[in-house]
Amino acid sequence: MRLLIIIPAYNESESIVQVVEELNASVPEYDYIIINDGSADETAKICREHGYRLLDLPANLGLTGAVQTGMRYAYEKNYDAAIQIDGDGQHDPHYIKKMAMLMEEKDADLVIGSRFLTDKRPHSLRMLGNTIIELAIRMTTGQKVSDPTSGMRMYGYRLLKEMAYNINASPEPDTIAFLLRCGARMEEIQVKMRERTAGESYLSLSRSIRYMAHICMNIFFIQWVRKRSELKCLGT
Repeated sequence: MRLLIIIPAYNESESIVQVVEELNASVPEYDYIIINDGSADETAKICREHGYRLLDLPANLGLTGAVQTGMRYAYEKNYDAAIQIDGDGQHDPHYIKKMAMLMEEKDADLVIGSRFLTDKRPHSLRMLGNTIIELAIRMTTGQKVSDPTSGMRMYGYRLLKEMAYNINASPEPDTIAFLLRCGARMEEIQVKMRERTAGESYLSLSRSIRYMAHICMNIFFIQWVRKRSELKCLGT
């Protein structure tokens, strides 16, 4: 499998070297591309100094724009699959090969690295939002996604064009719900994730609350007016 690892990075100068070096040590057989999302720090400079593979966006597009840029690169370069991992070191690259093997074994379109497939979800305000989104997806698709807010997702070839060019396709749970309704085959694998130690998250506390409300509204209402025929790559 020709797999591209997409690393969206916004102000990750303190962690990006560790992330890339760990990738090179753990999964050297896979390519990666860093999408510098208009960082205000020295993320791009550090990447250039180390000779890392970099796409440098001239302005901050947000997570969706950064990931979509990486997906377009993967599609145009004819990769078989692409995986999104964070630039802050939260995602352990040792799971990437297992996710790729699972995708090939199950002929899956989407593999999610789940924190809660076999491990119990902790009780917290943040996890309450995760649970609500999980219930929304189950109610609208009939399928259980144990960790819908996981950012560690691998997309197969049939989804690359959709994720690259459909303006409505984002690396968010509402898109997962839409893809499942359109017939995408999903698998999950248990992973461990680390706490952020540096850099700047896309989501603050207030943004997280608005995020949950926005995602649930999209799952319950917006996705129903989107035509399934949009997803031509799945033949639906």
